[in-house]
Amino acid sequence: MAHFEKQLTEELRYGGKIFDVKSHQVELENGKTSQRDIVYHHGGVCVIAFDDDDNIFLVEQYRMPTGKAILELPAGKLEKGENPMEAAFRELEEETGYMTKTLSFVTEFYPTPAYCTEKITVFSTRNLLKTEQHLDENEFLDVVKVPFEKAVEMVYNNEIIDAKTQIGILMMYMQRQKANHND
Repeated sequence: MAHFEKQLTEELRYGGKIFDVKSHQVELENGKTSQRDIVYHHGGVCVIAFDDDDNIFLVEQYRMPTGKAILELPAGKLEKGENPMEAAFRELEEETGYMTKTLSFVTEFYPTPAYCTEKITVFSTRNLLKTEQHLDENEFLDVVKVPFEKAVEMVYNNEIIDAKTQIGILMMYMQRQKANHND
């Protein structure tokens, strides 16, 4: 059976720079009504960038909700209507100071589909060309190179706690395992 909810009303509760919040009254499958508060976000991208020695580039930056600096894949938000691949090219160079001419799709996912429209698209790349960082105003981060196998261990040891980074690294690991199994 296909489950559904019918939207009855919609009200903007907050309009912000990064996201909007709307409240919806919906009719449920059983005919009753309920309220759904939804965060509307344009989405984001992240990039698993490998150097020639199979290291990946992570960025370390302070994240206020966690109360500490954490390691993440280079990432950023999409502008309204922006193509995810274009954003990934931009964010890789802005945050790491490296660019690439090719990106490969890894996966896409909704981190919190119960209340947010954000979809994150993950790409990977090799053949990096050194340029320079172009950090946004008031963006502070350090670039850290980590051997890929160590990054996988860091996910399993809960040293990398960012979900998009965990998912990206583990999906890349699974792709490699599958490719090695098929050889």
